[in-house]
Amino acid sequence: MRGSVAGFRATREVRPPCNDPDVRIAAVSDTHLPKFGRSLPRALIDGIRAAGVDLIAHLGDFTEPFVPALFDALGPFDAVAGNNDGQELVARFGRRKVLVLDGVRLGLTHGDLGMGSWTTPERARSAFAADDVAAVLFGHSHAPLVKRVPDGPLLVNPGSPTDKRAQPRFSWALVEIEGGAVRAELRFFDDRSP
Repeated sequence: MRGSVAGFRATREVRPPCNDPDVRIAAVSDTHLPKFGRSLPRALIDGIRAAGVDLIAHLGDFTEPFVPALFDALGPFDAVAGNNDGQELVARFGRRKVLVLDGVRLGLTHGDLGMGSWTTPERARSAFAADDVAAVLFGHSHAPLVKRVPDGPLLVNPGSPTDKRAQPRFSWALVEIEGGAVRAELRFFDDRSP
């Protein structure tokens, strides 16, 4: 864990900018614990540690209140709640938020809010239609995605580290901010055991 935003907790709509010109974020979603155990996959923990992230962002569907503590133990952490999260998690994290890191605005949502006929990426993007965000981080579909929208934000769905559904592998995403630009890459692994 790098020290640039040590102790950083973005729990409100907009946070002050971080001073590090290079910010690394581990984006994770749809852990659905305890259905898949009471611990995070070892490959996810090792991947996050090896990436030297400044912040871990969970994009909803923890499913139980004990799960955020698993991420808190790894470093600075923030989240939004998903459609499978109870009132305690919704009250703690909210359903949508904008983080400002190094002057760059990132939208966080689970991806289930909005018109039912829209795709998950369309719903996620629409949650920030009135906001000038450089990227929208979301989950819900368990389908990993990194896509730049022409004249729009970067869309990032990290998939799931525990419930890959129809996907061939488990996943999370590394999101990097450097010089005001946002980029992301998906990180895959095959074993979800703790």
